[in-house]
Amino acid sequence: MPTDTLSRTFSALADPTRRELLARLADGEATVGELAAPFEMTLAAVSKHLRVLETAGLVTRGREGQFRPARLDARPLAEASVWISDYAAFWKDSIDALDAYLGILQQLTPQATDKENTHG
Repeated sequence: MPTDTLSRTFSALADPTRRELLARLADGEATVGELAAPFEMTLAAVSKHLRVLETAGLVTRGREGQFRPARLDARPLAEASVWISDYAAFWKDSIDALDAYLGILQQLTPQATDKENTHG
């Protein structure tokens, strides 16, 4: 089981149901019953998904009478976004360098073809 925050975040996000639960919670807090409504799964199954999201710090649970509404906590998502953006910058720089190299090759290719046509 992952122990660092980033690993727990990505592990929790790996499941499409949990991603849908987070999308729903982005609209506001909800109870387990409200979250389970669009899914064909038991309340226990949704609760299990919520526990994973809680462990990752993506969801907090309040207490309102007998209900424990779930709320989105986006702070771990912000940390994941920073981590991803570091790699996005790397890939952008790499793609820009490749594009420049291909541009040079493209400029040289017509010259090589012209030389072949004049000697052939």
